[in-house]
Amino acid sequence: MRISRLLIANRGEVVARIARTARRLGIRTVGVYSEPDADSPALHGVDLAVPLDGVTSTETYLSIDALLGAAERTGADAVHPGFGFHAENPDFARAVIAAGLTWVGPHPDHIAAMGDKIAAKRIAADAGLPVLPTVAVGDGRIGVDIAADVSFPLLVKAAAGGGGKGMRRVDDAAGLEAAVETARGEALRSFGDDTVYLERLVSPARHVEVQVVGDGSGGAIHLFERECSIQRRNQKVVEEAPSALLDDARRKRMCDAAARLAAEIGYAGAGTVEFVADPDGEFFIEMNTRLQVEHPVTEEITGIDIVELQLDVACGRGIAVDQDDVAIDGHAIEVRLYAEDPALGWTPAVGTLHTYRRGTGPARYEDAVASGIEVTPHYDPMLGKVIAKAPDRATAAELLAAELDELRIHGPATNRNTLAATLRHPVFLAGDTTTSFFDDHPEVLDADVDPATLRSHLAAVLWARQARHRAADGLWGAAPSGWRNVPSQPQQLRLGRRATTHELSYQVDGSSLTADGLGDRIAARVVAHEDPWVMVELDGVARRVEISCAADMTWANSTMGQSAWRELSPFPAHDPTLAAGGPAAPVPGTVVGLLVSAGDVVEPGDPLVLIEAMKMEHRIAAPARARVTSVRVAVGDQVDTGDLLVELEEVD
Repeated sequence: MRISRLLIANRGEVVARIARTARRLGIRTVGVYSEPDADSPALHGVDLAVPLDGVTSTETYLSIDALLGAAERTGADAVHPGFGFHAENPDFARAVIAAGLTWVGPHPDHIAAMGDKIAAKRIAADAGLPVLPTVAVGDGRIGVDIAADVSFPLLVKAAAGGGGKGMRRVDDAAGLEAAVETARGEALRSFGDDTVYLERLVSPARHVEVQVVGDGSGGAIHLFERECSIQRRNQKVVEEAPSALLDDARRKRMCDAAARLAAEIGYAGAGTVEFVADPDGEFFIEMNTRLQVEHPVTEEITGIDIVELQLDVACGRGIAVDQDDVAIDGHAIEVRLYAEDPALGWTPAVGTLHTYRRGTGPARYEDAVASGIEVTPHYDPMLGKVIAKAPDRATAAELLAAELDELRIHGPATNRNTLAATLRHPVFLAGDTTTSFFDDHPEVLDADVDPATLRSHLAAVLWARQARHRAADGLWGAAPSGWRNVPSQPQQLRLGRRATTHELSYQVDGSSLTADGLGDRIAARVVAHEDPWVMVELDGVARRVEISCAADMTWANSTMGQSAWRELSPFPAHDPTLAAGGPAAPVPGTVVGLLVSAGDVVEPGDPLVLIEAMKMEHRIAAPARARVTSVRVAVGDQVDTGDLLVELEEVD
């Protein structure tokens, strides 16, 4: 059997990734797109694209009828689900097969069995894999006796879950019932199933997963392991292969066990057997029956195209690689680039991506964004992935960090600086990458360029600003910068950067620039200026800085990193949120939970409202001890950034 036209039932970078392999194999591809994704660069790589009427995931990428209609309209004879959306939905797989199309994925029964995390543990245990103590939670009140067989601390997890949804840590009996109810609610909204279970928490822990490929007839191989321990909100951020935790003996034990599980159930296609590990052992936690976001690191160290293997198995050609032919070559690290602010609780960010330009190093990019697109609140905030491979782990980390430094990304906040700081952190470089990395090392959440780079960036920003203003002034542009009757007085400027306002004063005299307001006095010399570049000499070192502007924002980029500056009014602004008397929505989203009522007295940090945005749940907390005077929203309401949610009045 051969696939001639493949529908990729997804969006974003995975569409571009699958289309790239399909084109190499001579397979035509079909993409689909929602209204907000009409300008997605992912569509540049497909042969045909079908619009899906609507904005939300439910209306578009999750509509089985719309997806099958797109296949029929374009003559597609196969469907690849990518990852996310319907990739692990057995009902979608069955619908594809019933329509007479080739399903690029495992049998629907295997998707269903492994999608039920409780059932998956039983199957794994029967195959001889070690599993953690687990207790299913039934209806009714949750008692301490239910958790006795698991012991505290424990995790509440959604049985149909994934991606950190419906997962809560519980340290003692007092928080168990509330955690179960919250997890149930999130699981129901995310997966349509509120079944949860309790699992013993391994901490500190490592998250190690094994890539497997099955032929559907009892044959299976592994492509070694990946480590995905560095996570935020139980979602992976940094992934690498191989794992720094494993020696050869332990690697063989885990990888052989994963391949054995796939073989015993007759698994077809690519899948991932996931373990939680500590120095003494490892335990099966789940099997993901799809292509993983982090699959590129495995491809980099093995030289094997996993998407090609998926297509081969789907066509009945089996696995074209023998286990003895699979070997590890070097080390690969991947980071996920998100539109979010780690320093503000990983709050997702939206807006125009004014500039997106890749670095020039030897990195692999898996992305589907471009300058000028809108980052919307409708979908996951991941912009793409950047991958570096080298002969050893330390070199791969430095190559990847340098690539992130050079990446131009202007617009919404991103986690780029946090990723670069993580890759350079001594604990990461020592291989001590536990799932609590960000909790243990919060300094990386507010990571910044080094002070010398920041000072040179500011000097370049100030120089470029005055040069731009002079060039635009047809009447006075020939006058010296900042000219006035009293030339000894410097120019004044208020610049906002991150959460800080800088009251700056600066003077330009020919090629010399001096500035105060960033701590130490800056005395710089402009060696060369050719828009958009400024060569700034500071403290005897010259740096080449690129300046970009959009509205009131200015971005400075050099090979040492990026800084962003906002020009502020010379008059202090009032905070509209404080004036309104309560917390506002940090991002556009949907209200999914109200935890207070009018008249309630709340303490600092108490949760008030739950908002779901960009596939994440955000808890809006009380800033101080206060009384709720009114609740301004209801469950199901759509809110925009800055909308007042709850009105509060302070109480003694």
